[in-house]
Amino acid sequence: MGLREDLSALCLLPGLAGHEEPVAAWLRDRLLSTGLSTRTDRLGNLILTFPGDAAAPTAMVFAHMDQLGFVVRRVESDGLIRVERMGGVAEKAMLAQAVLLCPPGRAPVPGVVMVKAHHATPATEKYVVPTAADIRIDTGHGSRAAVEQAGIRIGTPVVYHPRVLPLAGDRFAATAVDDRAGCAVLVALAERLARRPGGPTIHLVWSVQEEFNLRGAVVAAQTLRPDIAIQIDLMLATDTPDLADRGEMALGAGPGMSLYSFHGRGTLNGVIPHPALVRLFEDAAAAEGIPLQRSAQVGVLTDLSYVQTVGEGVASIDVGFPMRHSHSPLEVCDLRDLEGLTRLLAAALGRIGPDLRLERGP
Repeated sequence: MGLREDLSALCLLPGLAGHEEPVAAWLRDRLLSTGLSTRTDRLGNLILTFPGDAAAPTAMVFAHMDQLGFVVRRVESDGLIRVERMGGVAEKAMLAQAVLLCPPGRAPVPGVVMVKAHHATPATEKYVVPTAADIRIDTGHGSRAAVEQAGIRIGTPVVYHPRVLPLAGDRFAATAVDDRAGCAVLVALAERLARRPGGPTIHLVWSVQEEFNLRGAVVAAQTLRPDIAIQIDLMLATDTPDLADRGEMALGAGPGMSLYSFHGRGTLNGVIPHPALVRLFEDAAAAEGIPLQRSAQVGVLTDLSYVQTVGEGVASIDVGFPMRHSHSPLEVCDLRDLEGLTRLLAAALGRIGPDLRLERGP
């Protein structure tokens, strides 16, 4: 299987934060088919370790399996379902979307986020965006008893109905490209590392609960205690009119590297990458002839914000792929960027040796 096939399969799997088991199971089987055995920690992170040179810094490379969505908070007597938001749902994109309710151990149940009939919508409501707490989901059951018979209860996870929509050329639209694309890159990287002749100890981690307050990767880092942490996640593509003033990150122009991220909305955290890792990726990109884009954004936050503070501190950097329409039901990436990112990661990791100095100062 290649990146396109892996990404397609991963994007069709429901995996709300805290309910990532379908994604983890697929990844476990996919890796096992190539002879690679993984382990799972108590939180649900999937971990694959390639032992290496004990004198070189150890690296943890990770991408999150989970996606954003909703959680059932109430089933009305008429069978309509009320939810709470899970993660950074773009509420302006919710109405009339198809969703999938995923009761544990039961068949998933399709539903539709209700929208008021246009013919009956007064002018005062036409441009109002409801919150997630305001919406109702219609599964067609018609009563609370029928909904409960289908296994749906308070706490049932809900995701946008998974879809894959290949676009022209190498462009790819799908549900939860953030961060199933990162997960697919990590699989491709694992296959490359399995053939390497040597190098540092590398831990690959498919992490959980990133969309729920950035939890999973921190637990993995506390156990693995890496010297270096590299997160794979989206980079905001700024090559459309609505984001043109936010940067120079273009879809199809190669992988990206973040030089600055800061959330700035409630969670006052972010990442300023370690200068040795910035040089490492710049040198690897130049040596391999891989175009490397640069990003500096406010409003972006990843697990790395907390991983970097584990133990005595972890040298950290965010790398990733340009993506359009973030946190919407269909996100868009370019497969050429994912292929370039895989090559870049393999090249950068191959340059980590005992002489890579991570200490700050003269």
